[in-house]
Amino acid sequence: MSLTVADIQAPIAVEMELFEQKFRGLMKSDVMLLDQITKYIVKRKGKQLRPMFVFLMAGVCGQINESTYRGASLIELCHTASLVHDDVVDESNYRRGFFSINALWKNKVAVLVGDYLLTRGLFLAVDNNEHDLLRIVTMAVRELSEGELLQIEKARRLDITEAVYYEIIRQKTASLIAACCAVGAQSVGVDKTMVEQARIFGEKVGIAFQIKDDLFDYGTAEVGKPLGIDIKEKKMTLPLIYALNKAGFLEKRRIINIIKNESEKPKKVDEVISFVKNSGGIEYATQAMNQYVTEAQALLNAFPDSTYRQSLHQLVQYTIDRSK
Repeated sequence: MSLTVADIQAPIAVEMELFEQKFRGLMKSDVMLLDQITKYIVKRKGKQLRPMFVFLMAGVCGQINESTYRGASLIELCHTASLVHDDVVDESNYRRGFFSINALWKNKVAVLVGDYLLTRGLFLAVDNNEHDLLRIVTMAVRELSEGELLQIEKARRLDITEAVYYEIIRQKTASLIAACCAVGAQSVGVDKTMVEQARIFGEKVGIAFQIKDDLFDYGTAEVGKPLGIDIKEKKMTLPLIYALNKAGFLEKRRIINIIKNESEKPKKVDEVISFVKNSGGIEYATQAMNQYVTEAQALLNAFPDSTYRQSLHQLVQYTIDRSK
């Protein structure tokens, strides 16, 4: 029987419940419109995997404390702000099956809400002298922005190599999970070497997480995003990059032409999906994902054994076994 999030959360169940209360309090505002929107955000929160990484890594490295709660809140505030801004940039009307902030309150309000959440996180860190935590999260937000811009730049030319692809997902996705793990370790006062080990572990998990997300584009399961959406958005993911590298000149030119000029046509998107599947792109990406998971688990085994470490192992496995 596969593990649920509740099973994995068991060693930190009390802490996660308290975190939710603290986070809800942080989101409150005297401005009625803002308070209404932040309540809407809190009610529609996801699985909260990122705070789980913070608390579990803190438990692995030492004693969970108030600094850990602040670190998890800082991560969650910045992450939520980035999602609100992403929906504006992507002109997306839905987030996790619900209407996005920009769909309900328009772009101007959504951008300002994203800014508010970001500054709320900054004040939380500054007011409590959490400068080390702030440095870790600020670097992650910077990388996240750079990764998004690099992806936009490359999407125009469709010239992404595997090396560039890994740099994009390292910045776009892995940087935040790496920050979660580094924040968890830093919050309990371990040395810089252990914080860096935690960060690298999180980075490898984040890369595997994104490859799994990319594989959803070629599946049939209900995963929260439409089949072929990455192709329609001209995103060059690992299965596609591998398939194009294997293709002959004419076939490669034909597929790139579809992505550039015909990606709005469902039948043409299906052609690209079939091309990737027939070229072994799915198997190649799955193998790469599993390799990153193996490396992450090996890094985790260097930390002392505990129920927290066992749950962290399970959380890593969950990120690649998930169906959405």
